[in-house]
Amino acid sequence: MAQALLEMRGIVKSFAGVKALDGIDLAVAPGECVGLCGENGAGKSTLMKVLSGVYPHGTWDGEILWDGQPLRAATIRDTERAGIVIIHQELMLVPQLSVAENIFLGNEITLPGGRMNYAAMYQRAAGLLRELNIDGINVAQPVMNYGGGHQQLIEIAKALNKRARLLILDEPSSSLTAAEIRILLDIVRDLKRRGVACVYISHKLDEVEAVCDTVTVIRDGKHVATQPMQGTSTDRIIAMMVGREITNLFPREPHTIGDVIFEARNVTCFDVTNASRKRVDNVSFKLHKGEILGVAGLVGAGRTELMQAIFGAYPGISEAEVWMNGARVKIGTPADAIAAGIGMVPEDRKRHGIVPQLGVGQNITLAVLARFAKGGRIDTAAELDTIHAEMKRLSVRAAHPMLSIASLSGGNQQKAVLTRMLLTDPAVLILDEPTRGVDVGAKFEIYKLMFALAARGVSIIVVSSELTEVLGVSDRVLVIGEGQLRGDFANDGLTQEHILTAALGADVTRSTSASAA
Repeated sequence: MAQALLEMRGIVKSFAGVKALDGIDLAVAPGECVGLCGENGAGKSTLMKVLSGVYPHGTWDGEILWDGQPLRAATIRDTERAGIVIIHQELMLVPQLSVAENIFLGNEITLPGGRMNYAAMYQRAAGLLRELNIDGINVAQPVMNYGGGHQQLIEIAKALNKRARLLILDEPSSSLTAAEIRILLDIVRDLKRRGVACVYISHKLDEVEAVCDTVTVIRDGKHVATQPMQGTSTDRIIAMMVGREITNLFPREPHTIGDVIFEARNVTCFDVTNASRKRVDNVSFKLHKGEILGVAGLVGAGRTELMQAIFGAYPGISEAEVWMNGARVKIGTPADAIAAGIGMVPEDRKRHGIVPQLGVGQNITLAVLARFAKGGRIDTAAELDTIHAEMKRLSVRAAHPMLSIASLSGGNQQKAVLTRMLLTDPAVLILDEPTRGVDVGAKFEIYKLMFALAARGVSIIVVSSELTEVLGVSDRVLVIGEGQLRGDFANDGLTQEHILTAALGADVTRSTSASAA
C-alpha cells in the first residue's frame, strides 16, 4: 500500500470534561477512499472538525501527520492551504452569488487594481464542471437557481478549485436523486484515479461499498475497526456501528387497521414564484386508523407540498379540505393542525424543524409549553422531567438538555423534532423524509417506534425518497407524479418497479387498494 498522505493518531477531544473522541486513528493514502461509518453522535463530524481546523491544534490531544510531517492547523484556511478540503452536509454556498463566484469565494482571480476577473473565473469554473462531467449549469447564474443536487456538485467543484489533495465528503448524497448519486460516485472514482484521497462519510452503506477501498468504524467516540472494504459485508459494518446484529431493518409488528379517520380532499398548491403553475393538482386520499401510508414519487413530484398544505404550512397559495373523524376541520396554520390532532415532522429540519438558538430540551417542549404553564410562568422542573424522559425514549444523544440543538448531529436533531411532535399526542402523524441523514441504528429505532404507534392506533403518513423504506414500512402506498395522484396501492407484492412505473405516468397493471371504502 502507498505511504499514507494523512495519519490521525490517538485523537482525543473533550467537551466540558466529556470525551467526544477517545483515541481515534485514521489513515488515508493518495488515491484511496476511506469510508468513515458510525451512528449519529459517534464522533464522525467532530473528528473531521479536528482534521479540518475547525477545532484548532491545541484544543485536542493526539497527533496529525500530513505527508509525514506534523500538521498544527490553527484555522480552516491552514488546512485548505495544505490541500485538505471538507464538504459539509449543510451546504456552504451563498445563494445570491453566481456559480462561478461561489466556486472562487475567498480565492478570486483579480485584475490589476483588485477588480474581479470574471472572464477568467467563468472560464475556469466552466472547465471544472466539464472535468466533473456536470452538464446543464450556467456558471454566471445565481446558485439559488439550481436544486440541491446541482448545488452539491458545485460544492465539489469549489473544493477541487482549492486544489484539494484530500477531500472529505460528509453525507454528500443526502439531498441527491438516484441519477445525481450515480454522477457523484463516478466523480469520486475519477478523483481516486487522479490520486486525490477521499474520506466518505455516509449512512448509505451501499455507497460506501461502491466507492470505498477501506472502512473505518467508530462507536461512542472510540475506534472500533479499520478493514478493507473488499470482503466486508454491510451487515458486518452495521454490527460494528451499533454493537449488535440487526437482522431485519424493518421490524414489522402486527397492527389493526380500522375505519377511515382522516381524509384530504381536492388539495391544490400553486407555485410560490409562478401562481399559474400547480405544484399539487386536486389530490384526494383517505387514511385509516392505525394505518401506515407511504407516499412515493420522484423528486419535485409535489409530495412535500401536499403534506405542507394539509398541515397549514405551505408558503404559497393552497386549497385543501381536511376531515377528521368525519367532520371537516379548518386548518390555516400548523397550530390549527396540531389542535386538530395532526402532527408533522418536516423534510428540512434545519429550516423548518429546529430553532437553532434554543437548547435541545426547549426544542422538544416547544409545541406543548402550555402544559407546563402555571400562573403565567413555566414550571421548569416539570418541563425538565418530561425532557429527560422523552430524550431517553428516543435515545436523543446530548451531553445536557440545555445544550444548543445546532451542536447536535443531524440524526439527533431529527429525533428531537420527532419527540416534539409525539408530545402533542397526534392521531395522525406526518413524517416527511423521517430518516434522511440518520444512521442505520437510529433508523431501526424510528421504524420500531412507527410500528408501535400504529399498534396503538396512531395513523401515520410516511413520505420518503427511498423506495425500500416505503415498501418496508407501509400498509398502503400513494404514488405522486407531477402534482397528481398516479396510484393508490395495497402493499401486497408491490415492487419498486410498480411504483416507478406509476410515478412516470405509465400504465400499471395492478389493482388499487380499497382506500375509497
